[in-house]
Amino acid sequence: MPWTRGREVVDRLLDNAELERVVPSEDLAARLMGDARTHLESAKMIRDLDPAGAYQLAYDAVRKTCSALLAVQGLRATTRGGHVAVQETVREQFGEVFAPFARMRRQRRDSEYPNLETPALGPDDAAHGVTLAEAIVDAAARLLESGELTPFR
Repeated sequence: MPWTRGREVVDRLLDNAELERVVPSEDLAARLMGDARTHLESAKMIRDLDPAGAYQLAYDAVRKTCSALLAVQGLRATTRGGHVAVQETVREQFGEVFAPFARMRRQRRDSEYPNLETPALGPDDAAHGVTLAEAIVDAAARLLESGELTPFR
């Protein structure tokens, strides 16, 4: 049975060329999930030494995890849609556990492109980012293991 939750958002993003259809791939999803788990372990190791770097890795873990879900569905963000399209798609389809992705994206952007008023990320920010990322990675792993995700039709 095809996944139907969030269909309107996915259809809109496809129509606006923010998402595109690709060949569904569980192999690519597994690779992305492996990368995400490695990023999380790396983030834990450097969160006190390099909080901004650790936060970036936690964010990348979330982004790759969410892209893994889309890979199984045969969906991928385009350059036009970017990270925002991935964020919108997973939140609408898979629920509130994916909501922190939006806040993490903004905080990561502010850290990567700061101005004089932008506070630097500290160890507590990095630890919080890792905690959020772990919850998202775990939720995505459960979805992938459930066998409920099918190509988006």
